[in-house]
Amino acid sequence: MRRTFCRSSQAAKAVNRRLAFLNSLSLPVTAFMLLVAMPCHATETTVFPSAKWAEATPESQGVDSAKLNDAAELLARSVGADGARELVVIRHGRMIWKGDNIDKRHGVWSATKSFTSTVLGLLIADGKCMLDTRVADVLPELKTHYPDVTLRHFTTMTSGYRAVGDVTTGSYKHGPSTTPFVPSAKPLFTPPGSQYAYWDSAMNTLGLALTKIAGEPIERLFKRRVADPIGLKNWDWGDYATVDGVIVNGGSGNGDKHIFITAREMARFGLLFLNHGRWNGQQLVPESWIAEATRVQVPATMPWAQPESEIDGRGAYGFNWWRNGLKPNGKRKLPAAPEGMFWASGHNNNKCFVIPEWDMVVVRLGLDGKAKDEVWNGFLAKVAESLR
Repeated sequence: MRRTFCRSSQAAKAVNRRLAFLNSLSLPVTAFMLLVAMPCHATETTVFPSAKWAEATPESQGVDSAKLNDAAELLARSVGADGARELVVIRHGRMIWKGDNIDKRHGVWSATKSFTSTVLGLLIADGKCMLDTRVADVLPELKTHYPDVTLRHFTTMTSGYRAVGDVTTGSYKHGPSTTPFVPSAKPLFTPPGSQYAYWDSAMNTLGLALTKIAGEPIERLFKRRVADPIGLKNWDWGDYATVDGVIVNGGSGNGDKHIFITAREMARFGLLFLNHGRWNGQQLVPESWIAEATRVQVPATMPWAQPESEIDGRGAYGFNWWRNGLKPNGKRKLPAAPEGMFWASGHNNNKCFVIPEWDMVVVRLGLDGKAKDEVWNGFLAKVAESLR
C-alpha cells in the first residue's frame, strides 16, 4: 500500500507559500481553501531520475505488461507513421515502457506554449508581474489597439490579439504571421476576455513581453530555474528574433522556433508537473501556479471567435495546458482518462500527458500529422485497462 505523508512543519510552510503566491494571482479565497485542502503529493514510492531514469517492469509498478503492450501497439497502428517509437510511460517516477527512438530530438510545436506559461508562473512568483498586468505597460506598441489586454488573456487565448500578416489562408488558420510583434489595427474581437481564439501570434507576443519583464531570454531563465535542476540536457529553445539586443525565444512553437526536445527529456518536465512543481525535495515551480495553470480557465460557455481554426479549448484550456474538462457539448474531451489529466500538446502528435490519478506521465513525440481525439482516447482506454 502506498502511503502519503507530510510533516506538519513542511505543511505549514507550504500553506504560507501558497497564500503569498495566490495573492499575486488575485485568486478568490475559495481557490485558496481548495489548494490548502489538496493532499500532500509526496509518496514513498515516487523516485526522481538523476542522470538516468530508473527503469522497472510494469508489473512492479502495478501495471499489466501485456495490456500495456496492447495499448502501445494500438497507438502504433493508429496515430501516424512514427507509431510508438517515441513513446515513454512513467509510473511512480520509473520508466516502465519506452520506444526505440526516444532520444530523437526535434521540435514539438505548440507544446512549447506550456513551457512559455511556466516562465510566466516563475515571473509572477518573483513579483515581477501579475496575471492581470496589462501587456501595453510592457509593450507600449499595444497601447493604441490593445490597451486592456493582460497576460492572463494571452495565456488563455482570450486576448483577441491579431498581428499584421495574420492572414488565415490554407490549413494554418490560427495566427501564422511572420511579424507577430506588429499589432494589427483590427483585433479578432473586443473586449479581451469575451471570446476564445487559439492564436499563435498572441503567444509569440507573450514571449516578447515575458522577455522584457525578465530582462533576459526566457530560455535562459527556464534553463536556470527548471531545466538544469531537473536534469534536462538534450533540449533547446528556438530563437524567434532579437529585440533591443536581447534574444526572444518563440513563445508559441510555430515557424520552427519551438522547444526542441526528446521524449526521454520531455518526461522529466511532465514528472515535475505531476509532482506539483517539486523535484526531489526542491520546489522549483510554485505548487499554486501549477494548480491554476492546469485547471480549466476558459469556460465551455464562452463564444468561439475562430472556429475555422478547429482548435477548440472551451471547457478544456488552462494557462497553455489542456485539461480533460467538459466541452460545450457536455462531453469530456478524452472520456477514457481521468478528469484530472492535463497535457501539453503540439502539432505532429506531440503530447505530454500528466495523469495524477494514475501517478503516471505518458509522452509521445513525433513528426507525423495530427491524430484525432478518438485515437488518443482509444490508446488511453487501453492504458487504463492495464492498471491493476
